[in-house]
Amino acid sequence: MQNTPIIFDEYFEMGLEESASPFLTPNSRKWAKNLSLRASLFSAFLLVISFALHFYPPLMPLSYVLLIGVYFLVGIPSLIDSIEDILRFEINIDILMTLAAFASVLIGSPFEGALLLVLFAISGAMEEAVETKAKSAVSALYKLTPSTAWVLNEDGRVSPRSVKDIVVGTKVLVKAGEVVPLDGIVVEGVSSVNLVHLTGESLPVKKQVGDTLPAGAANLDGMLMIDVTHTNTDSTLARIIELVTQAQEAKPKIQRWFDNASQRYAEIIILLAITFTLLLPFVIGIPFLGVDGSLYRSLAFLIAASPCALIIAIPIAYLSAVSVCARKGILIKGGMTLDALAKCHILSFDKTGTLTTGNLTCTDFSELTPQSSIPTEVALGVAAALEQNAVHPIARAIENYAKSHEIKLVTLDEFHSVPGYGLQARALLPQGSTPVYLGSPEHIYSRIPQELQAQIKSKITTIAEQGDLLAVMLLGTHLYLFRFEDTIRPGMKEVLSKIKEKREVIMLTGDHANSANKIGEALGIDRVYADLKPEDKLIIVSELSTERGLAMIGDGVNDAPALARATVGIGMGKVGSAAALAAADVVLLQDNLEHLDWLFNKAKKTQAIVRENLILAAGVILLATTPALMGWIPLWAAVILHEGGTLMVGLNALRLLKKG
Repeated sequence: MQNTPIIFDEYFEMGLEESASPFLTPNSRKWAKNLSLRASLFSAFLLVISFALHFYPPLMPLSYVLLIGVYFLVGIPSLIDSIEDILRFEINIDILMTLAAFASVLIGSPFEGALLLVLFAISGAMEEAVETKAKSAVSALYKLTPSTAWVLNEDGRVSPRSVKDIVVGTKVLVKAGEVVPLDGIVVEGVSSVNLVHLTGESLPVKKQVGDTLPAGAANLDGMLMIDVTHTNTDSTLARIIELVTQAQEAKPKIQRWFDNASQRYAEIIILLAITFTLLLPFVIGIPFLGVDGSLYRSLAFLIAASPCALIIAIPIAYLSAVSVCARKGILIKGGMTLDALAKCHILSFDKTGTLTTGNLTCTDFSELTPQSSIPTEVALGVAAALEQNAVHPIARAIENYAKSHEIKLVTLDEFHSVPGYGLQARALLPQGSTPVYLGSPEHIYSRIPQELQAQIKSKITTIAEQGDLLAVMLLGTHLYLFRFEDTIRPGMKEVLSKIKEKREVIMLTGDHANSANKIGEALGIDRVYADLKPEDKLIIVSELSTERGLAMIGDGVNDAPALARATVGIGMGKVGSAAALAAADVVLLQDNLEHLDWLFNKAKKTQAIVRENLILAAGVILLATTPALMGWIPLWAAVILHEGGTLMVGLNALRLLKKG
């Protein structure tokens, strides 16, 4: 999962794999990562060498030594796990597979048993890797906030303190450029903060005295003193962690059904084998031991009935699909995801960073007060000169807009940034030094003559209702308005048009309703849900996932709980947060949304192949078990039928490797 250790509390609370243990040295941690998968692959290598040497008599002893090594590496752990399950009175397919593998040694087919154990171990290691990925979602969330905070002491000085030791009511200083460590209320200072990964809002928002501030927010340009309102265990991020955990523990119906069915199957087959061993001598008069004895026939029955084709060849279908998806830059976390994708009738998108690029674009620059003595290009040059000193997303948008119009910058004097509000300076124009203010409308209103305020506010409110983000500049006595919008991802409309032929498309976003509705209308989205908190998203996703099956695409921390709870969560690999990617079932490594329709088609094709394999596997089991039990076919023929069935479904699954 990771190469670096985490703190002790996190390790014990989350039950992470050994490679994350803080007790290990760096070198040991490297070897501990994916240890079970490494062991199973090494066993597969030993089995191939052993089988090849078996046909060369002088090296046959070495062949058996290597075969013993295979049984030691993957057989003994499987045997120990099976014994533990039996002691807990849990009978499952794992026990049946282990029993069949070791029974094959008793009937003279050790290589077949070793093959079962190796493939069984590889399958189990891959399942373990998927579970570890799920746990890493919580680890990513833990790392989002700092472990210490600047606490204000009684003497007026600040000192660092662990966030776990900070109680409600403590005053904490958050410096410019730092991440807010705990939930609180601003008691001093003004600043712009970035909440994009917590709420989905693409534009940083102003925070001042009296405003609430969530843990995980990024403080951009000012200093804030907050009064802590929630401890580390009850913060916004702590609640999101809890939501992710609850969502991941809710297993899909198909997984619960398979778990129950496999347990019943294993119990029935084992009971039948024991029953046949004990009763056949009395029912049909055959001996207990010997080639024609009930023990021999029951072991043949057990081998033939062992669901290798179901447990091994079926995952091969999923792995083939996963492999071809990986070649297209799509990471699938587990075969069940493909089944779930095929059943999704709704596709939900987050807005910022998913449907849009998350970068603001200036779409218009106009004067609110006509008959200005200052040319428009000069006014734009003043704005661009102001913004070249700022790091706000609006600054980049205005700079790019000015460059595209080949505007020359105007010289400024007395430049000053007002955290949370905007910028101010004096522009050195031909007519003299002129005061200029640029920022949010609230920053400008108090500087407008009283008789113009109502009129200007009405104009700006009307424009804001259209869904655009706004900034206002006051240059002398003249007002100018900038309009911005989040840039729609290139080709997104064509992607959604193809998807909408088979599925409903909706938007779930924490962004403002006006902005969300504008993007939704431009892209032809069927339904738009805006102003959502993480828990709101989780409720909607839970309902729609239950009703019709929902695949959700997101990228922010606020999306992590919903991604984990959706029928299928799809994360954006390039722009996505670590938590969102870890919680997702599917990751688009290159943000290649154009492959979504292909992905859904591949999921449907995988489901069809799986159904075919189930029929083939069941047919082979029925064909081999009854004749083996009746003594009509020898043990070696039962093994050939069994392995042949596995080979057939495996070859059938390989058809999924086609990229088309």
